[in-house]
Amino acid sequence: MLNSPMIASEMLRRAEVIKGVGEAISPVGGPADPHPGRYKASWYARVERKAIGRSRKKRPVGVVGNSAYYARWVEWGTERVRAHHVLLRAAQAGGR
Repeated sequence: MLNSPMIASEMLRRAEVIKGVGEAISPVGGPADPHPGRYKASWYARVERKAIGRSRKKRPVGVVGNSAYYARWVEWGTERVRAHHVLLRAAQAGGR
């Protein structure tokens, strides 16, 4: 049952909800930003099969991420830029 298409579609649905929240709360640079909106447009959601638990059987897992090269700095911040924790906040708000 855990490998059924029904479970995979539910994992994708939850990932899409988190992605949508992430897009909605993504910061967008101002007029001086050379690539305004790149971070907001770089969100993705997909289902992958990953080994879970002791049995190491592959199960469908919803994956949400951002492909912008600076996504980790937006999430965790730097010494000059405060952390936004976009993915953390999106996961807390969505995925139900």
